[in-house]
Amino acid sequence: MENITKSFGAVQSLRGVNLEVAPGEVLGLVGDNGAGKSTVSKVLSGALIPDSGRIEIDGQPVHFSGPGEARAHHIEMVYQDLSLCDTIDMAGNLFLGREPMRRVLGVPLLDHARMHRDAQEMLRGLGIRIPNTRLDVENLSGGQRQAIAISRAVSFDPKVLIMDEPTAALAVAEVEAVLELVHTVSRRGVSVILISHRLQDLFLVCDRISVMYEGQNIADRKIGETNLEEIVDLIVGRKFSARSARALA
Repeated sequence: MENITKSFGAVQSLRGVNLEVAPGEVLGLVGDNGAGKSTVSKVLSGALIPDSGRIEIDGQPVHFSGPGEARAHHIEMVYQDLSLCDTIDMAGNLFLGREPMRRVLGVPLLDHARMHRDAQEMLRGLGIRIPNTRLDVENLSGGQRQAIAISRAVSFDPKVLIMDEPTAALAVAEVEAVLELVHTVSRRGVSVILISHRLQDLFLVCDRISVMYEGQNIADRKIGETNLEEIVDLIVGRKFSARSARALA
């Protein structure tokens, strides 16, 4: 992404954003609320059309007028709300809108057996251990729901996978499982863009961190060349010093 701009009325949300991610690389995208992270991700996933700028995939310029065109270019996004149907089982969510069909006396019917068989194979290939794909999504834990949403996105064979706050509100064990899933996806050569306020998670899984501030990229750091304190300083835009309540008093 080169020199991407986007305004909403008088509010300039993106002011010349540049973003690059290599195959198999995990890029952490961070910034305070309103920094432009979500807007950038929506532009890349086709949900928003930029006012100006250039997007290239494998050196070729692309233009998206909607999420369908972004998906056709192998860009997927897992939103924070996951976009799952709670009253449908896991297999149904994984194949929603592209369910395998069979014909009985010429009548098309859902091929439930194939759908569950393929769902189990899909989950097993990503190292996800949920044995019963007939469970409705509403009965799953937060981590399991996140795993289903990521699995669905990966099933579209993406080159770029954007994840918005995938570890928010998860228990420690579930966070570890989701981060391991990120590793698994990146090892397949998928470029992963990880948006998160949980900076400690990024240091466990990312190769680089890109910091946004007021609609611009202000820093790009390799994980081995930075630390948590520097990233916090960059996010808040000033030197950050932790103080105890007693010191403030």
